[in-house]
Amino acid sequence: MNVELRQIRAFIVVARFGSFTRAAELLNLTQPALTVQIRRLEQALAVKLFDRNTRAVELTRIGRELLPVLTRLMAEMDAVVAGTREMAAMRYGVVRIAALPSVAATVLPPLIARFRERHPLIRVVIRDSVVERINAMVRDESVDLGIGADLEPEAGLTSVPLFEDEMRAVVPATHPLSREREVTLERLAGEPLILMDMSSSVRRLTDRAFADLGHLAAPAYEVTYMSTALGLVRAGLGIAILPSTAIELRLDPAIPSLRIAEPRLRRSITLVLKGGRSLPPAAEAFRELLIGDPARSRSPSGF
Repeated sequence: MNVELRQIRAFIVVARFGSFTRAAELLNLTQPALTVQIRRLEQALAVKLFDRNTRAVELTRIGRELLPVLTRLMAEMDAVVAGTREMAAMRYGVVRIAALPSVAATVLPPLIARFRERHPLIRVVIRDSVVERINAMVRDESVDLGIGADLEPEAGLTSVPLFEDEMRAVVPATHPLSREREVTLERLAGEPLILMDMSSSVRRLTDRAFADLGHLAAPAYEVTYMSTALGLVRAGLGIAILPSTAIELRLDPAIPSLRIAEPRLRRSITLVLKGGRSLPPAAEAFRELLIGDPARSRSPSGF
């Protein structure tokens, strides 16, 4: 026979008040129903918990030993239930998000501000990283949501398109191309290129595009951070290919950035979820905000 929480609660109340009559009133039970619960608990534990006579109800020795243990257990369960209800009511919780650095710096901040206006008691934790680590964090559930680039599907993960991020050619202010508005990838193939390192989704997209044209992308400089790429461009050391969402481009408008016309280099920015897993209430609310109205423009400015 299994022990039920209502039986434990009944035992604690009877022990506290030393009366089946008073305990039944507090628990909103009939006295016979309360007696049945205590009897079933004693049967499940195979011990006698109370000594009863016409004048009093007293705990047995084993009952006295069990009372603090079961009281602590009941308090912990009550706290778990209360905390879960607080989470469901959005009065408590944490949303953990892994995102590409460019997205974390430009797209997420206004979204988080809107989310905090609606749910001021929910904490949002951001971890910026490259695509593989984002997917790994979603897979092992160390984050609730991932925002990455949909380069290749991964088993066990579900991707929801959010918007398209277009690559730009960032040129030194003194370069002849600085007066142009767009440039072809073929034209860039003959320039010293400043490319992101091989772990970056931007680099893989760039390498594929050059390979489709019959070129091997051999960077003059290979960097990890977009701010480093901008520094090298500013020094006139080459042309960088960076995403339009890069905060560095917005912070330094004096450096020209050109549209890449042929071929257009775009990566699909996607919401990454673990397949077959339900999200906690706070994360689900952020997911709904992130996806938003289907009629909304699927671009960074649409956020």
